[in-house]
Amino acid sequence: MKISLRKGFYFGLTSGIITTLGLIVGLHSGTHSRLVVLGGILTIAIADAFSDALGIHVSEESENKHTEKEIWESTFSTFFSKFVFALTFIIPVLLFELSIAILISVIWGLSLLGIISYKVAKEQRATPWKVVTEHLAIGLVVIVITHYVGDWIGSILS
Repeated sequence: MKISLRKGFYFGLTSGIITTLGLIVGLHSGTHSRLVVLGGILTIAIADAFSDALGIHVSEESENKHTEKEIWESTFSTFFSKFVFALTFIIPVLLFELSIAILISVIWGLSLLGIISYKVAKEQRATPWKVVTEHLAIGLVVIVITHYVGDWIGSILS
């Protein structure tokens, strides 16, 4: 895969997983509403995918070492991967009771993050367990913090 496409894909995938997991865990903890969680996923899939795509676009432009084609490849790859992977979290929310759907989403997201982290480590000839552990730890920190922030917000609003 071309580096411009790979960069956008990895960025979009990672951002899609971490951002969507954080959002749905926090929204679930704060509201326990399927409708709110679904709305959050759709919002992330659209707004944050555009935001991340523009962010990678500007970042690539600022390096002043990529062709216009490479910049746009990274931009579209980021948008597409963020959009698609964020949307995958809708499936369990539609098919299962919300608490179970959140658990399935966490397992799905962390599994994807572990797989992509392993792949990146192998490509860099790094120690896979270190890279995977580091990335999963960051994902878990986001999940735990957003859970407690959601609980806190929920307690204020009730």
